[in-house]
Amino acid sequence: MVFSDHIRACNNHDPGKYIPFVIDGQTVGWVRPDFARQLARWHEVMELQPGLLRLATPPGEVEARSRPLAGVLGEMAAQGLMSPLLGELFPVTPDERDRQMLLIDRAAVPFFGVRAFGQHINAFVRDGDGIRIWVARRAADRIRFPGKLDQLVAGGLPWKISLEKNLVKECWEEAGIPENMALGAVFTGTVTYVAETDKGLKPDTIYCYDLELPGDFEPVCTDGEVEEFYLWSLERVIKTVRDTDEFKLNCNLVIIDFLIRHGYIGADEEEFKDLVTGLHPELP
Repeated sequence: MVFSDHIRACNNHDPGKYIPFVIDGQTVGWVRPDFARQLARWHEVMELQPGLLRLATPPGEVEARSRPLAGVLGEMAAQGLMSPLLGELFPVTPDERDRQMLLIDRAAVPFFGVRAFGQHINAFVRDGDGIRIWVARRAADRIRFPGKLDQLVAGGLPWKISLEKNLVKECWEEAGIPENMALGAVFTGTVTYVAETDKGLKPDTIYCYDLELPGDFEPVCTDGEVEEFYLWSLERVIKTVRDTDEFKLNCNLVIIDFLIRHGYIGADEEEFKDLVTGLHPELP
């Protein structure tokens, strides 16, 4: 294996399997035709036209406009036509997170192929002239990626919460990092990818952060998502990412970005150019 295998794995999709999901003339997502046909049963909410699926509810205040579709999604989940709802709203947007045109439950996001947003933190400790990196192992009872390695803190970015507040919340829930430490996280840029899953298309933007923690800090999971933490040498992290599939898929990209920014993957390496461009593909 090589680092770029992970970038290819996160961007392995076939656009021909999908049709546009359109709101007020703007494409905001991509759906599989069979899912579009199921949605079109509720014709007062969704209209299936040749080659596209259109939101049929008239323009209006975003929360009110989202309620009819929320009812449809609840019925579809009850009928087993999609995943159970999670009760967490994500914005549907043609580009930026704050240009929401609709709100949908997080569980429905991949079915509609709409943009999703998350935050991942590379947490590290100084060790002489080098660093060690905190790694989390996801609990075996997780629905998504059970037992996989993860960043110390990584989570979705729901609607109507600021980046800073969500970061503080995720830091506490996933690793017991208090607010004063969490606010020391440094935003370093974004990583994007377009993955194909069993549910649909997943165009994601991850906001990446570096967080230096004191050497005596011990993470504690407060939400049940993590079963174990490790403080690994940089060499072990590099080898694990480069040679295995042990990390949750998108975590590999966030670590590769960290390694490039800190000079551990240099411009003289054969993969360098492919990695730099591959971490920022254009989203549909």
